[in-house]
Amino acid sequence: MMSFKRPDGGLCDGYLAAPAAGGKAPGIVVIQEWWGINDQIKGVAERLAAAGYRALVPDLFRGKVTMEAKEAEHLMNGLDFADAASQDIRGAVQYLKATGSAKAGVTGYCMGGAVAVLAAAFVPESDAYVTWYGYPPLEYVDAARIKAPVLGHWATHDQFFAIAGVDALEARLKAAGVDFEFHRYDAKHAFANEEADSMKLPPLGYNPEAAELAWKRTLAFFAAHLR
Repeated sequence: MMSFKRPDGGLCDGYLAAPAAGGKAPGIVVIQEWWGINDQIKGVAERLAAAGYRALVPDLFRGKVTMEAKEAEHLMNGLDFADAASQDIRGAVQYLKATGSAKAGVTGYCMGGAVAVLAAAFVPESDAYVTWYGYPPLEYVDAARIKAPVLGHWATHDQFFAIAGVDALEARLKAAGVDFEFHRYDAKHAFANEEADSMKLPPLGYNPEAAELAWKRTLAFFAAHLR
């Protein structure tokens, strides 16, 4: 764990994973699911580090982690999404660019995917965005402010983020001329979380085939825009 400065001068803690090659690699901000910074999301950061990126997971819940869905929902409902995007995520991007490569991107899962979509409008310094099965209320998405390319992974059987909302978000981005690429998978919510089945929540489901395909697409996307 480490700390970095937010644009407003405050501090935010985060989990930083770095590649063995050194600190000048491109950066990727990884935004947590509603569980907090648990071992699973740290594993995502480590996997990105193994792929050659400096991966930073901002602690949006300020140290709180849970395995209970009701508590996770409570923590998520208490999060100021605009502040998280414009301060925590932007500060993390600024930190990665100031201390490493000239380029950095953002990716997020579930709740973090929704924050990533907001960050696309709030964080002008980021060079690319990848959202995994999460979007905010569309009235808060100022697509005209999105200047970096966006990649989206969506589950057609998602009971938390309906695919109809994905269609509406796609139309909004297209109307604004955003460079984006959306992929839909025959899967449930959290299909890329290898621990989803162990949570025993019927709306969730790990799908290794969809997860691997989405991961390959993500690495290709970041390689094209960050390297």
